[in-house]
Amino acid sequence: MTELSRTRPDLQRRAVARLVALGLALGAGAAWPQPGNAGAPLVEAAQRGDLARVRALLDAGTPIGQRDARGRTAVLAATDGNHLPVVRLLIARGADVNTQDDQRDSAFLLAGARGHAAIVRATLDAGADLASTNRYGGTALIPACHYGHVETVRLLLQTRIDVDHVNKLGWTALLEAVILGDGGPAHAEIVRLLIAAGAALNLADRDGVTPLQHALRRGQAQVAAMLQAAGAR
Repeated sequence: MTELSRTRPDLQRRAVARLVALGLALGAGAAWPQPGNAGAPLVEAAQRGDLARVRALLDAGTPIGQRDARGRTAVLAATDGNHLPVVRLLIARGADVNTQDDQRDSAFLLAGARGHAAIVRATLDAGADLASTNRYGGTALIPACHYGHVETVRLLLQTRIDVDHVNKLGWTALLEAVILGDGGPAHAEIVRLLIAAGAALNLADRDGVTPLQHALRRGQAQVAAMLQAAGAR
């Protein structure tokens, strides 16, 4: 049996096996459970989106870099809750958007994975590290492509982020958009954006399977047609 003739269930099993090996849950875009932050009031207030409380704590001298039991800073907790005003206040007070927690999330990386485009923009303005990677070895662009966050992908592709970065699974943003995407309008638009950004169309996964071959196997006709038109093999 050739690589191209493998069945879709076999491909899915291979992909899931790799994800499990890295401890990746496909629901990684879901919100964190509420932590116990009794010893980190700034982080707790940021998690709740309590702008007044965050401001009061900062004015009282609470360190901007305070961390909770999971190593999260207030700006990361605010990003987790998608609380843009709190994120902006914390950045204005000097929060580091690149500080990573025990899970290797930063405000920038988490905003990219969640598709919080406004927070991504705020972190970019605050000096986000485009080369930083999450615990799966992916840049902010890769999970944004995975989860179909079109506006976040569009924004990140306006930066100098490495469009062909390869994560620990051996996947680029383009591969992840096809392998973990559904071929629907959002993922098709993301593939179009990646093509326009000059993504390496024939950069294969560790099994030598290209994005086009994955698209054909998954019945993603629109995605396959775009890739073929752009010269993919």
